Amino acid sequence: MEFLKKNAKGILLCLCIAIPCWILGQHFPIIGGPVFGILAGMILTLFIKDKSAFQSGITFVSKKVLQYAVILLGFGLNLTVILETGKQSLPIIVTTIATSLILAYVLHKIMHIPGNISTLVGVGSSICGGSAIAATAPVIDADDDEVAQAISVIFFFNMIAALLFPTLGGILGFSTTSGESFGIFAGTAVNDTSSVTATASTWDSLYHLGSATLDKAVTVKLTRTLAIIPITLALAFIRTRSQKAEGKKIELKKIFPMFILYFVLASVITTIATSCGISADVFTPLKTLSKFFIVLAMSAVGLNTNIIKLIKTGGKPLLLGFCCWIGIALASLGMQHILGIW
Repeated sequence: MEFLKKNAKGILLCLCIAIPCWILGQHFPIIGGPVFGILAGMILTLFIKDKSAFQSGITFVSKKVLQYAVILLGFGLNLTVILETGKQSLPIIVTTIATSLILAYVLHKIMHIPGNISTLVGVGSSICGGSAIAATAPVIDADDDEVAQAISVIFFFNMIAALLFPTLGGILGFSTTSGESFGIFAGTAVNDTSSVTATASTWDSLYHLGSATLDKAVTVKLTRTLAIIPITLALAFIRTRSQKAEGKKIELKKIFPMFILYFVLASVITTIATSCGISADVFTPLKTLSKFFIVLAMSAVGLNTNIIKLIKTGGKPLLLGFCCWIGIALASLGMQHILGIW
């Protein structure tokens, strides 16, 4: 009862934003519910003079519900299927992730972009957009302005990729009789699941391939999602080292992302259940709930974000996102060419 008394108003406000944004995201997958949620939250907060009655609930949603979303994401991962079908794309995935993270770090140093934003944009670009940002933000203690900035950058290039890549694929000579090569390209060079789906589905529609491209792209995308585990653990370790170097007493176990262990556990449960003959459809409601939780959390992030400040400071993060996006696309194409896929 004490929890509800403290948080109910803020949670209800976030739900009132998230539900219509979730519906909009279903109708406009290129944009997606999380982006609608952040934008709606940022606009609405301009008209709320006093948020004190809502703040506790908003903070709970933006921090805890974000972690719950990542945990539930694990129920969409059958590790056996991903490891079996993802072997071909693994070298490409590793290369694109390394390219994005290295670019983010180098440009952070050269352009003096805040470390948290550089990390979020680098991880979001290379792994899986909003989900990766949701997993990384608590580990590096990113604030809501930084999360909103990273999500906005990721969204912008997601939308461009979904609109541009099917045409680019035709120009570059990807096979139009098989969805494999373009599916791998979409799965490695586009970062958010909704945009990967939109890009691959467009290719299938253009060349009447049924769902061949989409199936390949989604499998590759899910394989990329597993990179959340080592990346977040590495970031937790790095943060501990830096805090100790600054003379601050901090233990790894205090900032260790426990929700990542639950994410792994959810993946293991899914893998064991499906190997025992249980249909993967059983976990569909949990996967759907995970996606809704991300929209809900992004609505809360929007409510905590200063849109004026976001616009004023958006130039460098946008350039960083562009460099990561181009770097990932070129790395994907280069590795496919080396491996003889394209």
